[in-house]
Amino acid sequence: MDGRRDSRMIEAASLAAAEAFFRWEEKGYLPNPVAAGPWRAHSLIGRIVVGLLAHEIEQRHFAPDFIPARLTVDLFRLPDFSPIRIVTRVLREGGRIKLVEAEFISGGVSAARATCQLLKRTAQPPGTVWSPPDWDAPPPSDALPHFEPKDKWRWSLLSIEGGFGTLGPKKVWLRDFRELVANVPLTPFVRAAQAADFVSPWCHASDAGQRYINSDVTLYLQRLPVGEWIGLHVTDHQATEGVAVGSCRFYDENGPIGFGATAAIAQDRPKKPAP
Repeated sequence: MDGRRDSRMIEAASLAAAEAFFRWEEKGYLPNPVAAGPWRAHSLIGRIVVGLLAHEIEQRHFAPDFIPARLTVDLFRLPDFSPIRIVTRVLREGGRIKLVEAEFISGGVSAARATCQLLKRTAQPPGTVWSPPDWDAPPPSDALPHFEPKDKWRWSLLSIEGGFGTLGPKKVWLRDFRELVANVPLTPFVRAAQAADFVSPWCHASDAGQRYINSDVTLYLQRLPVGEWIGLHVTDHQATEGVAVGSCRFYDENGPIGFGATAAIAQDRPKKPAP
């Protein structure tokens, strides 16, 4: 068996066994144990908070002739494993722009808030505009013979250049292999939204480890991604007095799709208690 096929079979087995992050019951979304995050015991990982807000906005407010051009999520409290409700409202609905707000309520307490700006699809105007060259990362299919799951219970990572804490350029392909909500297939928008939370650790990890926790996520999209893999290429990291900002360009296998940005605050990861 060749390496590429063997790697795909290993990943397929992981997919088949993967438990969803949330299940839906009458009292709301209920997190499964796999939803636990790294910063505090019995709290949720940030990327699935972002994902669930994106999921609810998409289900309730998307329209075929609009593109979700921006999603911003403020993460101001670590939610626990209490039942979750998502409350949404339309702030503006016009012929060319729609603005939606969503609130993540865990155990009756607000933990995060999202705004999503949807723009009407229209004809591309004439003219040429300069933009940076695309990255030169190989497609995931070429990297799969070297596939090593970095974190089987969260996602699949194919590091193309650099890695956590390395000093230099960083390029990675990322693929979610768990359903966000049980029995609900992941959509391109939710995949991109969850990948956006990866901007912070990918940009801000240093040679001393991951010392920043992000307080927000912002995703800009010119189009929705095609396929399951999302590529992230670090474009910047800046920090002063414990406040950091960072950004990544986003790709799918067909080319650039947008970029993500984040703000973060210095915070050492606590040691997990011994089992």
